[in-house]
Amino acid sequence: MPRKKFNLSVNKKINPYNKTIKVDSDKSISIRSLIIGSISENITTINNVLESEDVFASINSLKKLGVKISKIKKQKYLVYGKGLGSLQINKNGKLNFGNSGTLARLLIGVLSTTPNIKVDISGDHSLNKRSMKKLIDLMIKFGASFYPKKKYKFPIKLISSKFPMGIFYKAGVSAQLKSAVMLAGLNSNGNTTIAETQKSRDHTENILLNSKKAIFINNDKQRTIKIFGKNSLSSLKVNVPCDPSSAAFFSALTLLNKKSKLKIKGVGLNKTRIGFYELLQGQGAKIKFKNIKKINNEICGDIVVKSCKLKPILATKNYYTKMTDEYPILFIMAALIKGTSVFRGIGDLANKESNRILEIKKILDQINIKTKIKKNEFIVYGKGLVDASKKKVKIPNLGDHRVCMSAFVLTLLTGANTKINNFETVFTSAPSFLKIMKTLGAKFEIQY
Repeated sequence: MPRKKFNLSVNKKINPYNKTIKVDSDKSISIRSLIIGSISENITTINNVLESEDVFASINSLKKLGVKISKIKKQKYLVYGKGLGSLQINKNGKLNFGNSGTLARLLIGVLSTTPNIKVDISGDHSLNKRSMKKLIDLMIKFGASFYPKKKYKFPIKLISSKFPMGIFYKAGVSAQLKSAVMLAGLNSNGNTTIAETQKSRDHTENILLNSKKAIFINNDKQRTIKIFGKNSLSSLKVNVPCDPSSAAFFSALTLLNKKSKLKIKGVGLNKTRIGFYELLQGQGAKIKFKNIKKINNEICGDIVVKSCKLKPILATKNYYTKMTDEYPILFIMAALIKGTSVFRGIGDLANKESNRILEIKKILDQINIKTKIKKNEFIVYGKGLVDASKKKVKIPNLGDHRVCMSAFVLTLLTGANTKINNFETVFTSAPSFLKIMKTLGAKFEIQY
């Protein structure tokens, strides 16, 4: 069922608060657990699954591929694994990945080396605009075919490889491409080797480490991942932590909202995902990690945030892989911190749900915050915590949850009279976002 569309109007600043919250579950780990559970042996149990539209798109796609998935209770699911190479789809079968780039790249990785797959693939209007060239080129190396030839945007047809062979891949900043190669390698003949030039998020590896015969990771000089093809995967028991990217928006609001304090419980603190927090700690942010523990090869704990004065943000290209989703809210923060902030190595943001650099620039233009886009770089000339109550801000339908969430935070801090079209897109990753904001005291109006 298509989601009900609505716009959001916000024009009131938020008052100081001192609260404890729990944010939505991690989307990356939820989707990976469902996909890997489907190609594992026996029954996989997943607790605290994110019940968002991207995850429901994943469940629906896997069911179309013959996987039985049962919901036991709220956020707890059983996945009846079919084993490697056992997914199948009806003749003239179709898969719609909705808004999820994660689902698209990872499941195409699996299907490219699964025997006898012939399927038409599409997404929503936002996903259909995104180039899949790098992914398609990689899957062609495994022997998969895509039609029409040299078409790199959905809808496309995928025909799986008849005799997949492992490949060598020099991985860049994309964890999704790296994961697609690993998942394709699982059902290929021989070994697949991935050499990482820069470490990206490693949730897929952490889940696969449950099956020692399928994967080996060498962390010497250069990190190398070896996937040993045709080795069966053991069933999983996964407890999904809360999403550090979702937590970032509430953390940003707290840091800049005077006399405020927030505790966010049970958040994933994987080293490849906490660049946002590490970067801001370096700019004077009062952020602490507490109650740290390791569950399913993943570090998690509580985040405690207090409002404080921040220095301008200087983010080198090395931060990109550790905080890809948080750049829109960082750009907003930079606008409300006095001084010049510089973000480097961010060119790939142009191929997200929207061109996130350009769209945030358009928002900041509406409240007279000067910015400059250079090649692979964004400069924000911050004015401090401005009063924008006499300004009007309009956000068109971009299909980009992170831009919508960032615009919302901007309004709560500046009082700008803001209308965000198609805010329902936020539910792809953060269905509890508005409910949590309400508990913090945010006032807004929903218009259907």
